[in-house]
Amino acid sequence: METIKQGTDTLFILLGAIMVLAMHSGFAFLELGTVRKKNQVNALVKILVDFAVSTIAYFFVGYALAYGIHFFAGAETLAAKNGFELVKFFFLLTFAAAIPAIVSGGIAERARFGPQLAATALLLALVYPLFEGVVWGGRFGVQGWIKGSTGADFHDFAGSVVVHAVGGWIGLAAVLLLGARSNRYRKDGAISAHPPSSIPFLALGSWVLAVGWFGFNVMSAQTIDKISGLVAVNSLMAMVGGTLVATLLGRNDPGFVYNGPLAGLVAVCAGSDVMHPLGALVTGGVAGAIFVTMFTLTQNRWKIDDVLGVWPLHGLCGAWGGVACGIFGSTTLGGLGGVNLGAQLIGTGLGVAWALAGGFAVYGAIKLLTPLRLTPEQEFDGADLSIHKIGATPEREASW
Repeated sequence: METIKQGTDTLFILLGAIMVLAMHSGFAFLELGTVRKKNQVNALVKILVDFAVSTIAYFFVGYALAYGIHFFAGAETLAAKNGFELVKFFFLLTFAAAIPAIVSGGIAERARFGPQLAATALLLALVYPLFEGVVWGGRFGVQGWIKGSTGADFHDFAGSVVVHAVGGWIGLAAVLLLGARSNRYRKDGAISAHPPSSIPFLALGSWVLAVGWFGFNVMSAQTIDKISGLVAVNSLMAMVGGTLVATLLGRNDPGFVYNGPLAGLVAVCAGSDVMHPLGALVTGGVAGAIFVTMFTLTQNRWKIDDVLGVWPLHGLCGAWGGVACGIFGSTTLGGLGGVNLGAQLIGTGLGVAWALAGGFAVYGAIKLLTPLRLTPEQEFDGADLSIHKIGATPEREASW
C-alpha cells in the first residue's frame, strides 16, 4: 500500500508540475499580445530562455538553499519513493521560474537579453529561494518568531506572497532602474500610446494561465491525501470576482477584462485552502479593483512604464492576498481558521521588503557593470535582446 501511495503522490505532483509548466506559455502569450508587434519574437524567446536559466540556477543552488536538499547523491537515492523528491523539485521549480516570467512583462521592449539572463540566475539562486525557504521550508527561524509573536505561522498556501508579491516587487525595482521606453512620456507632458499588438494572443495567454492556475493552487497540497476541492472552488470564485470587477471598472476594456481573472487568482493563492468561497469571491473582486486602479495610476499619473502591469497585478494583488488570508481565513468570516491577521501582515511585509531590496540589489549591481537597456536605435528597430541580429539574413528578417 505504501508503494502505491508513493507512486500516486509522484503522479499527482508531476501532473501539477506539467500544469504549471504550461502556465509559462501563458506568460509568453500574455506578453506577446501586449507588446508591440516588432517585439513579439523577442518576448517569446526571452520567456523560454529565462525558464532554462531558472532551472539551472534553482537545481544547483536555489533548491538547496530553500530546503537543504541537493541532488548529488547516487541514482538509487534519487529514485527513492518513486522519485518523489525529484518531481517535487520540478513542481517547485515551475513556481520559482514564475519570478523572471513576471519581471519580464514589466521590463518588456527595452531590456537587454544578456543582463536579464544574469538577473534571472541571481534571483533564482539567491533572492527567491531565501524567502521561499523562510515560508515553505521553515528555514532560518523566521516562522518560529512570527508564531511566537502572533500565535500563528505566516500562511501562504500557494504563493500569493512567496511567488507573486515577490515577483511583482522585484519587477517594480527593475522597471524603475531601467526607466520608461523611449518617447513613452514626451517632453510636452503627453503620453505616447502603445496599444496591445494582439488582443487574441493576450486573451489566449490569460486563458492558459487561468486553466493552469488550478494546478498551481490545488496541487500545492503536494500529496494526494491532502487534496481539497475547497481550493478549486475558491480559485474559481476569486477568478470570477476579479473578472467582473475589472470589467466594470475597466469599462469593458479587453486588457483589463483579461487581467481581471489573473488578479483574482493571484490574490486567492495564499488563503485558498482556508477561505469560504464567498470570502474568495470578495478577495478576487478587490484584487480586480486594485489592478485596474493602480495600473491606471502607475501609467498615467506616476509615469512608471510597467508594460504588463506586473507590479499592480502580482506585487499589489499578491500582497493583498497575503493580508486577505488573515481576514477571510478566520472562523469569524466563515473560514477554517488557523490563521492570524498579525502574522499575515508581518509575513507579507517581510516578503515585500525582501523583494524590493533583492530587486534593487540585483538589477542595481548589473547596471553598474553593464547597460541594462537597449540603445534608442535598437529600441526603435525592435531589436530587443539583439535576437534579430543573431544569425539573421535579410530574407529571414523579412520573414519575421
